[in-house]
Amino acid sequence: MDEIELIGPANGYSKVASVPAGGRLVWTSGQVPVAADGSVPEGWEEQSRLVFQNLTEALAAGGAGWRDVFKLTLYVVDTGQLPVVRAVRDEFVDTERPPTSSLVQVAGLFRPDVLIEVEAVASVG
Repeated sequence: MDEIELIGPANGYSKVASVPAGGRLVWTSGQVPVAADGSVPEGWEEQSRLVFQNLTEALAAGGAGWRDVFKLTLYVVDTGQLPVVRAVRDEFVDTERPPTSSLVQVAGLFRPDVLIEVEAVASVG
């Protein structure tokens, strides 16, 4: 199967993704920084890392990996923390062909101690 075509990387994300015919799409629910024991770490870096670790597990459950991701949607309570979020994201995504991305600042998430939520869409052959 042909690879996902990502067009126009800029500022850490691609502007357009083209998914080849025949790919099976995998959507994750929004992943939050809640550990298996129900705890939420403090701080943007720790929460972002746990979110992306949780996304890794969710993608794997759907038969996908980070190379298959073509779309991320990030929900944050403070856009001023974007450099921290991007640095952690870049530990997981292929920075040479980053997925398309949307960022939404929200007033709050489902718990007051949760700072970030991220969902992904992937295509696997």
